[in-house]
Amino acid sequence: MHRRISLLTARILGNSKVNICAYSVFHSQYNPFRSRNNGLGVFRFLSFSPMYHRTPQADPNDPSNLLKEDGASVCSQMWIENFREPDRIVTNLSSYLRRFELWVLAYKKVYADETGSYMPKSAIQRSAMEDLLALRNAVLDNRFKWGARLDFFIKSPKDKTDYQALSKRKIKALLTTTQPTPFQDRIVQEVLLMILEPIYESRFSQKSFAFRPGRNAHTVLRVIRRSFAGYLWYIKGDLSTILDGVKVGFIIGSLMRDVRDKRVIDLIMSAIVTPVITTRIEDEKPKKKIKRKYQKKRVLAEDEPKPDPYWLETFFGFAPEEADKVPKWGHCGILSPLLANICLDELDRWMETKIKEFYKPSKNDIIWNTPEGEQEHGNTSWPEFVPTSGPDKTRRMDYIRYGGHILIGVRGPRADAATLRKQLIEFCDQKYTLKLNNETLPIEHITKGIMFLDHVLCRRVVYPTLRYTATGGKIISEKGVGTLLSVTASLKQCIKQFRKLNFLKGDRDPDPQPCFRMFHANQAHSNAQMNKFLSTMVEWYRFADNRKKVVNFCSYIIRGSLAKLYAAKYKLRSRAKVYKIGSRNLSRPLKERKGQSPEYHNLLRMGLVESIDGLQYTRMSLVPETDYSPFPSNWRPDHEKVLMEYIRLNDSKTLEEQRSCIHEQGLVSPQDYISMLVWNYKKNSIPLDQLSLLKQECIHNNSPKNEEKLLLSSGFKKGYGDSKENDEDEKDVLHLAQL
Repeated sequence: MHRRISLLTARILGNSKVNICAYSVFHSQYNPFRSRNNGLGVFRFLSFSPMYHRTPQADPNDPSNLLKEDGASVCSQMWIENFREPDRIVTNLSSYLRRFELWVLAYKKVYADETGSYMPKSAIQRSAMEDLLALRNAVLDNRFKWGARLDFFIKSPKDKTDYQALSKRKIKALLTTTQPTPFQDRIVQEVLLMILEPIYESRFSQKSFAFRPGRNAHTVLRVIRRSFAGYLWYIKGDLSTILDGVKVGFIIGSLMRDVRDKRVIDLIMSAIVTPVITTRIEDEKPKKKIKRKYQKKRVLAEDEPKPDPYWLETFFGFAPEEADKVPKWGHCGILSPLLANICLDELDRWMETKIKEFYKPSKNDIIWNTPEGEQEHGNTSWPEFVPTSGPDKTRRMDYIRYGGHILIGVRGPRADAATLRKQLIEFCDQKYTLKLNNETLPIEHITKGIMFLDHVLCRRVVYPTLRYTATGGKIISEKGVGTLLSVTASLKQCIKQFRKLNFLKGDRDPDPQPCFRMFHANQAHSNAQMNKFLSTMVEWYRFADNRKKVVNFCSYIIRGSLAKLYAAKYKLRSRAKVYKIGSRNLSRPLKERKGQSPEYHNLLRMGLVESIDGLQYTRMSLVPETDYSPFPSNWRPDHEKVLMEYIRLNDSKTLEEQRSCIHEQGLVSPQDYISMLVWNYKKNSIPLDQLSLLKQECIHNNSPKNEEKLLLSSGFKKGYGDSKENDEDEKDVLHLAQL
């Protein structure tokens, strides 16, 4: 009988460890089923729930178990931490490198760039998640190699190649020719960028604007208009040779000033050191000219991104010289611009110290006689107006950097600008081993015009009437002399860019050329593409003083180019015939000359034919005015403003200041105090006598100290108005009011 019970119990438990435990219990001297023991032992054993029946622990290698929160929230927390303490030295970045949420976010971003469509987290397949986890573990274990050609931890969704079945010839060609950046390399670059960018964005100087979020060429132009008015001498330098390549030791040294994580530093160092395999020009054989045959219309695959439209590709050709240079270092990819800013940040800091040293105020100067004098004494209605320079004027200097191009404005004698140039040459030689001379850093006067970002900086001398109140209350009017900084778009540079894109020929009398790339498109599509191109040009020249003139010139070139294209396409011989049929803005159809027929107008009125959008800005009056909106001197991007405001509101000192301000101004009504008292009475069980006493002290005596005690002791900050018992609370309020 005893044996049967033990076997039955063992089968019920069904665990090897429990079976061993049951055997040891039934066949030991403490056996509860022996005659000398009572039946209580049997009940205890059968009702025993063993400790081995616990829920299984989560598998750390399961990708779904590693996603504890959203990747965007992790990035937000990193930005907040770094902007809260911008000067701290970061020592532990490996913890963020282990966060699988960042890897999933990087995968989605690279997938969108690869295929042109966004993939939500729920749509990522289990196999892709496992491959992504393998890539993360390889990076953490130092098994990842940059620029792999055959062995991948994770492959692109577009890559269907079976690398194990490739022939030797194809493998050799794969290993010796130029190949696009591997999919897994771009994921690692995105993760490193998400980790490093918030660290250095909180430390970078406000004088640099290229390759940074929230800053662009328009920001530079607005800063120049706001801060460079009144400067006579300008030093313009091109340091873009630094972006071609810097010594690895200098890059790593610049990184280690703020980041001391060995795994991240080694990963970036290997990305710079690992050679990039490119095809040699000598090995390329000249291709034979093949007679062009008829090609079928190519249809894009489902996961293939669409190419850039014609208008966008054309607008990219208008990129200024300063914005056209993007650094590429080794296998760093999108990390290269960030590393370039890290290296050039020393130059920005050095220039900031020189600006402070150069500043010499003058008592005779009505503005700039204090470091913030421009903001205090400047003319808010005319911010660009600055009195002319002289021996009794304030000496001042400013600096701005966009990528590898720098611009320095000096208000003072030319000798000071020459001294600064000499010091700058020595600094670049010591820090960057860059040999500069006076020709690479020319000093130019504002009257000659300084070209920067395809805009010309020049000045206009004005003689405004200055009115002020003298002693005794007498109003005096005097003629003053001042300068205005003019930021105008370079028409010569615009013609040069159009010539590069084959839109025109000639310099003095530019003649539009037909844009034959749009030959096979219909009239509606061609007009729509050119309208988008014109809209981007209008936005690009938004802050230029001659915005109307330069946009009208661009509209003339594009309209003439389209007219010549239509003349060749529809055999109309001249632009005049095209304009006669299609009107000035080319909105009437040119095919078979239906534009002037009354039948076409009737069909268009009834909505039976497709209307054609005419070209925009065919007249100068249609071009919008220049944007002269004021630009603050302490400007910051919107995301940085939000971060600083969030950090300030979370500070305990800010909360204390707000609370004291509310008490001092008496913004809390007596009815609110009574409501808080009722809430305390019901939730915290405070005696009614004590509440009535506090109420009398707070309301009748208006004592701030007692009000603060009441606020601290109550839970009113949780929201009294959200309570569901408002009806009962009103009765209690009336009861308290009668006390």
